Amino acid sequence: MRKQRMVIDFHVLQTVPPSCVNRDDTGSPKTAVYGGVTRARVSSQAWKHAMRAYFMDELEAIDVGQRTKRIVELVAEEIARLDPALDSEKLAIKALSDGVGLKIKGAKEGTDALFFMSRKQAQNLAQIAVANPKQIKDMKMDCQAALRKDPAMDMVLFGRMVANDPTLNYDAAAQVAHSISTHAVGNEFDYFTAVDDRQTEGESGAAHMDTTEFNSSTLYRYATVNVLELEKNLPGQAAQAVRAFADAFVHAMPTGKQNAFANRTLPDDIYVTIRRDQSVSLAPAFEKPVTATRDSGYMTGSEKALAEYANRLERQGMVEPPALALCVGDMAQALGAQSVTLPQLLEQIEAWIGAHVQDGGAV
Repeated sequence: MRKQRMVIDFHVLQTVPPSCVNRDDTGSPKTAVYGGVTRARVSSQAWKHAMRAYFMDELEAIDVGQRTKRIVELVAEEIARLDPALDSEKLAIKALSDGVGLKIKGAKEGTDALFFMSRKQAQNLAQIAVANPKQIKDMKMDCQAALRKDPAMDMVLFGRMVANDPTLNYDAAAQVAHSISTHAVGNEFDYFTAVDDRQTEGESGAAHMDTTEFNSSTLYRYATVNVLELEKNLPGQAAQAVRAFADAFVHAMPTGKQNAFANRTLPDDIYVTIRRDQSVSLAPAFEKPVTATRDSGYMTGSEKALAEYANRLERQGMVEPPALALCVGDMAQALGAQSVTLPQLLEQIEAWIGAHVQDGGAV
């Protein structure tokens, strides 16, 4: 018997005007070669960071973790709330090092690597430390359990890796692909100058000259969420978490050079499928680069290529028909998906998952 699965795939086509959304170490917009030509690229890390920033603005603090080396401060703050008379920093270090077993360099330095912690986990550990300040070494199992339970929503979505103690890890329920342009791209240069505001009449020329590299593109963006993995670590909250993920994936934008380019666009098309077989990226639809026309640019060709490839996969029996298919934009009919508005999309995926996921399993 096949193992139960439930995955939700997000496919987005989004046009980005002249911009430098995500730079490499030389300051150039990131690119990748795909299908033999150079494409614009925005790394998955850049978009996930933007999504976490969106979570911080939109979700309750208890649902958003903090990824930091300064975890001593997080626990010390909670200890101080419980008992201001205690040396909160010293007790937090004991709880994290002697109790959990993490390598702590100091109150300010914290850990060697970034550590993902939820506010509730910091509270759990603080409660143990305050109740047992002299017996923390003997409570390692309790201290570690405090950091395993009550993860924040983004911790479960994006995962947590603790190199020196894999038992504290969370496997990421979400995977986010590097976004690539559906067509070939060549970077361009913007030459700019700045004039000194206090320049006298006898002075001329610029006080500063520089160049900024940029490009513009129609991007294909893909992400997938393992709904049952999400439900396993966030019992009863999978539907809410998927809705939050979808909202952030649609609206978040990496902040590279935004002040210079104001490239805050929204997706042109959003295609969402819930599948029982496997996650499926539609990136191969663009292995042959789309070519632009004077009347329709790249978007029309990109929509056509995506729909044709998705339909071919089903027609050839490579994938099962999705359990639910929703589309915001012009591709609904071509994809055989239900045409919805964005609010309807968020409501329907939350309702469907809520009705089909129970106690870590699928119904």
